[in-house]
Amino acid sequence: MLTFHKIDVALKSATTTPLSFIGSTLRGAFGVSLKKVVCINPSFTCDGCFAKENCLFYDFYEARNRAHRYRFDFDLNPKNYDFTLYLFEEATKKLPYVLSAIHKMLTEQGLGVKREKFGIDTITCNGKKVYDNGNFDLSGITPQHFQPDEIPERITLSLRTPLRMKYQNRLLSKKPSLEPLLYSIHNRLSEIKELPKTKLTFEPHYHEKRAKVRFVDQTRRSNRQKTKLQIGGIVGEIKYEHIDEKSVILLKLGEILGVGKQTVFGMGKIAVKNLETTDSVASNV
Repeated sequence: MLTFHKIDVALKSATTTPLSFIGSTLRGAFGVSLKKVVCINPSFTCDGCFAKENCLFYDFYEARNRAHRYRFDFDLNPKNYDFTLYLFEEATKKLPYVLSAIHKMLTEQGLGVKREKFGIDTITCNGKKVYDNGNFDLSGITPQHFQPDEIPERITLSLRTPLRMKYQNRLLSKKPSLEPLLYSIHNRLSEIKELPKTKLTFEPHYHEKRAKVRFVDQTRRSNRQKTKLQIGGIVGEIKYEHIDEKSVILLKLGEILGVGKQTVFGMGKIAVKNLETTDSVASNV
């Protein structure tokens, strides 16, 4: 269904406190470093570049009307700058360039206004350590293929970073129903795999038990537009019972792909918790 790499980066302690939302910081700094790693144009510009169609920086940052095959992942209000970076489908073939750019970003470029540089504690790819004391070892690293680990009928859907999406041509500012979330994940998968958008092949079945969500305001600085942009969205939890298997599989896929708009920045991070397991553990305490 989906081929991907999951890159986890753990850093040594920072001297500055991260912003509540570090997505713009990470993506901006990564872009600067990635361009330094892959650009072969003497002018260092993308306009009219002879190599742009084969350039990873152009694909990730400059190409229009093209799905982004990567996504930053982190928590809101982090205590440090640790993060995860997902690569999808064709982008998995560019792993060495991506790791080189991450290393340059952290040890040479720096993060934030003060361009703070970091020591790297560990970098893992798909759960395997690939970085040790300044050296990378990618032997034995192959892309993962999405497979849901479990398919419960009772879940809590946690919206971990702001979910920003439109429904019926309006920005959602209150609890979404399940169907728009499923459509968003389904459509993003189609875009990444360069398939035509289609309707869901099934009718979702579920009972919404309880919800506690709120709209939070977030802004990011756009260097391209030289202004701050609103990227607020919905966070919170929604509990479902008697949810069908295909809906759970799509939500599990959404844990990797993200949901809604601007997922490359870390927006729309979701987590699916098995309520059956939670209740079982609680009953044995």
